[in-house]
Amino acid sequence: MNEQLNWERRRFLAQSASGLGVAALSTLFAQDGFAASGRPELPHFTPRAKRAIYLFQSGGPSQMDLFDDKPAMKEYFDKDLPDSIRMGQRITTMTSGQKRFPIAPSIFRFRQHGESGAWLSELLPHTASVADHICFVKTVVTEAINHDPAVTFFQTGSQIAGRPSMGAWASYGLGTENTDLPAFVAMTSLGTGNKNDQPLYDRLWGSGFLPTTHQGVKFRGADDPVLYLKNPPGVAPELKRAMLDDLGELNRQRLGIVGDPEIATRIAQYELAFRMQTSIPKLTDYSTEPKHVLDMYGPDVAKPGTYASNCLLARRLSESGVRFVQLFHRGWDQHNTLPKALRGQCADTDQPTTALIKDLQQRGLLDETLIVWGGEFGRTIYCQGELSGTNYGRDHHPRCFTVWMAGGGIRPGMSWGRTDDFSYNVVENPVPVYDLHATMLHLMGIDHRRLTFRFQGRDHRLTDAHGNVVRELLA
Repeated sequence: MNEQLNWERRRFLAQSASGLGVAALSTLFAQDGFAASGRPELPHFTPRAKRAIYLFQSGGPSQMDLFDDKPAMKEYFDKDLPDSIRMGQRITTMTSGQKRFPIAPSIFRFRQHGESGAWLSELLPHTASVADHICFVKTVVTEAINHDPAVTFFQTGSQIAGRPSMGAWASYGLGTENTDLPAFVAMTSLGTGNKNDQPLYDRLWGSGFLPTTHQGVKFRGADDPVLYLKNPPGVAPELKRAMLDDLGELNRQRLGIVGDPEIATRIAQYELAFRMQTSIPKLTDYSTEPKHVLDMYGPDVAKPGTYASNCLLARRLSESGVRFVQLFHRGWDQHNTLPKALRGQCADTDQPTTALIKDLQQRGLLDETLIVWGGEFGRTIYCQGELSGTNYGRDHHPRCFTVWMAGGGIRPGMSWGRTDDFSYNVVENPVPVYDLHATMLHLMGIDHRRLTFRFQGRDHRLTDAHGNVVRELLA
């Protein structure tokens, strides 16, 4: 019986393969302006940002030590957080056993910067110099309190692993501007931060149920950034080309028989890898960069895999037509000795981040490139572990934290939203993760309600539950 069913299934697929195969293959070679389904409907409207660079700070940067100045807390040093402020909010297992929740005011000085008067910590002197280009969103709210579901939520719109990442959605909807490069590239780095920080899994830049051609291509922190891209010793480019032609013909024949779209993906990825053999070495060769540009990114720019080097590579990728570049920088999970650890993290990231903004601006690319900086949640005002006048730790805090954006149609020189005196609750203008996603897609010319993919009987989207564009953030 099972054999009969399998035969019927094979016959059905073979009979319908010509339509499926052609449609699948055409989706993978769709040019800019065509959705991955082959429908010429994207972007939905004129985009403000042609591309995005997402600087994801994994671990949860402390908002009250960097962006959300709370000077009144100095009078509350070592006093218990009032129950009226916590309001029974759940806490993590790291502090659930504490008998007290003593308040730890930030030891770092804040000053206002630029014409906008943005308040920034002394730890971010370089960011302060571009404050008037930045929109600080101080009231981002998330539903997750632990790292993996929180990071997954920010990347995919769901706390449950397996859904497409934002970069994959952008690739699916908008395609690439350069057929010699992937539409979506991901990079990771770890500087002076917590070496035992939460791991980052490849699924965070995966395609989920979208065709796998839309998953992020990970660039390694090495002289050979993409594995298996180079030809083996003794294999000439002409031989590789002939081999791919033969392999492609075999795959096309198989596609015509079974109509599996993943075979079309395989054909497209082999061809892309062949073209990348020429394009990637040029992109990762910084010898053509002027010295003043390299100096702007800082001393680590020449070390592959550092945050500084990845920031420069992000600019080069974006300039070359990559639609979505995502940098993951680990080490922000500071439960103990936060002042020391935070200094190191800011030293790693402050200068390169600022250089990226300035570099894009001087090349005339900032207005059409959306930059997003932020982590998966913030930190608590109360201390975890030892509290002294110079040392403290902070636990995870999902109720309010800061994410900032620049370029690509964002209103510059603005701080949006207001938190209470304890940087614990949102007082005015909360921005849920779904709203942040909806706004980012809107800036790229996508109506988040219309970018869908049918899977398991229903249409899915990045903002599956809800989501509203925060129009006050738009220029």
